[in-house]
Amino acid sequence: MIWSGSTAFGPGGVILSIVVLVAQLVVIGLALVRPNRTPSARVAWVAVVLFLPLVGILAYLLLGETDIGRRRVKALRDAEQAIARPVAPAPEHLDPTDASAFRLVQSINGFGPTAGNRITLAESSQGAIDELVADIDAATTSVHISFYIWLDDGDGGRVADAVAAAARRGVACRILVDALGSKLFLRSPRVGQLRDAGAHLVAALDDVPRLGHLAIGRPDLRNHRKIVVIDGRVAFCGSRNCADAAFRIKPRFAPWVDVFFRCEGPVVAQEQWLFLTSWRAETGEQVTADTGSATPGAPAPHAGSDVAAMFGTGPTSPDPAMSEAFVTAIASARDRLTITTPYFAPDQPLLQAICAAPQRGVATTLILPAHNDSWLVAATARSTYADLLHAGVEVYEYPLGLLHAKTMTIDDRLCLVGSANMDRRSLQLNDENNLLADSPALAARVGARQQEYLAASRRVTAEEVAAWPWPRRLGQNAVAMMSPIL
Repeated sequence: MIWSGSTAFGPGGVILSIVVLVAQLVVIGLALVRPNRTPSARVAWVAVVLFLPLVGILAYLLLGETDIGRRRVKALRDAEQAIARPVAPAPEHLDPTDASAFRLVQSINGFGPTAGNRITLAESSQGAIDELVADIDAATTSVHISFYIWLDDGDGGRVADAVAAAARRGVACRILVDALGSKLFLRSPRVGQLRDAGAHLVAALDDVPRLGHLAIGRPDLRNHRKIVVIDGRVAFCGSRNCADAAFRIKPRFAPWVDVFFRCEGPVVAQEQWLFLTSWRAETGEQVTADTGSATPGAPAPHAGSDVAAMFGTGPTSPDPAMSEAFVTAIASARDRLTITTPYFAPDQPLLQAICAAPQRGVATTLILPAHNDSWLVAATARSTYADLLHAGVEVYEYPLGLLHAKTMTIDDRLCLVGSANMDRRSLQLNDENNLLADSPALAARVGARQQEYLAASRRVTAEEVAAWPWPRRLGQNAVAMMSPIL
């Protein structure tokens, strides 16, 4: 009988069913009323909670709420208000289409395009570390570093040695590493070496309670930025972490193929602001816009002719700022668009913008890694191939390691580079920093690097995708349905 005993159909079972039903309704309500959530994410959460009640409720409690806490949000906003935003000369002439992309970027942090910058692309992964170490060795006032992953390996050790030497010379060294991405480094002897030398090292987001790599009651939060600012006059940005290309924690996918950029000119002050606001929010140190600068005020215009703006997104940014930046840049393309990214799980506006580009007559190329360290992202990316190819996008897969470079070149004049991937974490959750540059010379250098990737890559055809067996397509599409919440 339904009400007898203690079976699943007895009173205990009925009570449990009622409890689960109430929990489902509460979680569904939270998923529906949560602000800054896309309709597709709401639908995905409702489906998971309805069809997999216990798993769905637990998953929502671990991943569904994107609130990092009032205290942290207040600290970030207070820091952004307390540290003056740099003011720099704007370019005299800017193409109206390009100007719209810069206006969108300016709406994020208040940084407009600056003239008089010199931005160079490192010749190689090793060359990037050589340049970085040389500039740290020449530092006289400050070294400010923020990396998602720092490893105690060859390149990571070289940078640590250079920072320690700088700190012993009296240079103020402030280091911010992500508590999750750099957890092995934080347990290594390098931390003692740096602190004994006088460097100030902080683990970002270290107070977020975690279960393994998941944040409890909050998303999988990460400070994913790659920032180095030296003496307030030289800055580095790009996709490179502070580690060997061999990336010993995931050697099966090595080498990591990255890009790293060295910047001089007024754009350096913009990157400095991004670092200092995060630093002040994490540590409470009352740093100002001039903290660490050899010469107070924004760096003077360089002899270079690159027009550029730095921007960063994170918990206090208007949502979906990073996606809008990508979409606006893509929409500015008239003739040619080339994109490389390791993690391609775009939201709907971004996927539509890429698909619309070839339909507007723009030659559009997308280069992704053939072997990805995230099978979820790899499956989601391949679920988009049919739509991309049907729209006229040329899709390539790079087989010589994990193509980790996040680059976009537009009409041989604009380029958008930095730390942000085209997946939910970068678009909505992580702290990221990107650079938008209007420079035919820089676009040519980045474009040449993209062509090197392309020459080694295999083109994916529509016939190949159409021939995939239906279980494979089913699995990819099922994973893609969940991408708004992963």
